[in-house]
Amino acid sequence: MAAWSTLSLVPRGAGVVQVTMAREAVFNAFDETMIGELDAAFAQLACDEAVRAIVLAGAGRHFSAGADLQWMQRASQADEAWNLADARRFAGMLARIAACPKPTVARVQGAALGGGVGLLCACDIAIAAGDASFSVSEAKFGILPSVIGPHLVNAVGRRQTRRLALTATRIGAAEALAIGLVQQVVPASQLDAAVDATLAELLACGPNAQREIKALFARLVPGEVDEPVRELTAATIARVRGTAEAREGFAAFLAKRPPAWNGTKT
Repeated sequence: MAAWSTLSLVPRGAGVVQVTMAREAVFNAFDETMIGELDAAFAQLACDEAVRAIVLAGAGRHFSAGADLQWMQRASQADEAWNLADARRFAGMLARIAACPKPTVARVQGAALGGGVGLLCACDIAIAAGDASFSVSEAKFGILPSVIGPHLVNAVGRRQTRRLALTATRIGAAEALAIGLVQQVVPASQLDAAVDATLAELLACGPNAQREIKALFARLVPGEVDEPVRELTAATIARVRGTAEAREGFAAFLAKRPPAWNGTKT
């Protein structure tokens, strides 16, 4: 693997890599360098056939304080062309995480602020410690959560996104769970056990099926199930039923044995 200056990439059991944001001194706030490294790390792991799932974590007390304020100050003094290129890199990194063909799990402790909320929203699953807190804080600095906005809307819906963005209020883990910002909250001492339990569930499922799930669901939006949607879903399951993975899955079930891809103990 490449050398990283802002990240740590380490195995977290067979088939799992944990990507840890490692700027603990600034509560894992990200700048141009970390954005580039996150993009490169997820691109690399997406292509690694040995990797089944990815955990995104933050070193130390906090998940991520969002954008590095020195980076934001530089941006405020730059021209619009520089800011556009910079924002496109940030948007591309979040899209890279969201479109990753491998399941992604955010391990959230302490504070997740601003863009840090965007990072966890870009992941498939977010598990938080009970003392975690969250704030879409951009408006306090006279800017807005523009690039993270679509990911936040996907996670909690338009109305909750408006409230969080307009007020920059800080909410606790229980409220984050209630509105769908995270999907599980556990005591801080049990955070790693909860992440590992979810990873075991992910590893028990077919990797090709998971890729297909992510690709299909990215194309589905709430609304009428019209003829194009019905055709898309029918064509997808018809194609996937004929794959080697599907044949192995049904054979394993009927034989009462673990499927070949299952890296967990039964």
